[in-house]
Amino acid sequence: MQRKSAFDSSEIMYRAEELMSAASNRYRITVQVANRAKRRRYEELDNVDDAMMKPAIRAIIEMSDELTQPEIIGD
Repeated sequence: MQRKSAFDSSEIMYRAEELMSAASNRYRITVQVANRAKRRRYEELDNVDDAMMKPAIRAIIEMSDELTQPEIIGD
């Protein structure tokens, strides 16, 4: 049985490339994505609904949304 992702792989690749191009340091943005993914994994350990999307993919999507839509972050 295959799992269906909410985003297709080309969309995720586009968002990751968007993050990399906006960052001044590729290593730093990679570490930030990894740290966010790790934090989210432990915060939502018991949330079964979000088990379909891996934490790293979710972190890329969230960070690219914050980059393109700054009103999400708020004050």
